[in-house]
Amino acid sequence: MSETTASVAAAASTARRAVVAESAGGRGRRARTALRGLQIVLALFFGIASALPKLIGHSTAAEIFDEIGWGSVGMYGVGVLELAGAIGLLVPVLQSVAALGLGGLMAGAFFFQMTVFDGENAATPLILVVPLALIAWARRDRNAQLLRLVRRGA
Repeated sequence: MSETTASVAAAASTARRAVVAESAGGRGRRARTALRGLQIVLALFFGIASALPKLIGHSTAAEIFDEIGWGSVGMYGVGVLELAGAIGLLVPVLQSVAALGLGGLMAGAFFFQMTVFDGENAATPLILVVPLALIAWARRDRNAQLLRLVRRGA
């Protein structure tokens, strides 16, 4: 192979690596943006559509918790946990833990939908668990940051 052929091949190889690296960076940026958008949508859902009716004592939320047997204490407690999770989805160091916590709440909601309400609306918590698990996994590196902050404060 001549020097010219070798230099052309090396230049082509370098160009291919640059294109691959550039597209991976763009794809990574789009994925991070999409994940952030998903977190915002879920935070709005949990904060407004789910927590707010419980925290203002809306009659439909009160009826549900009365039927479960938890009453207003359970309703306000779950509302506070949902609001805290919604806020946590927006705080970088809390994102993974908040997604895990909200996923746990959705597991509990699924259990009660199946046992108390005979499966009515049981798909909703299952559907919400999927993006919450994705967020918890994608933001898992933040758990080390949170642990360092907690240890520093202790």
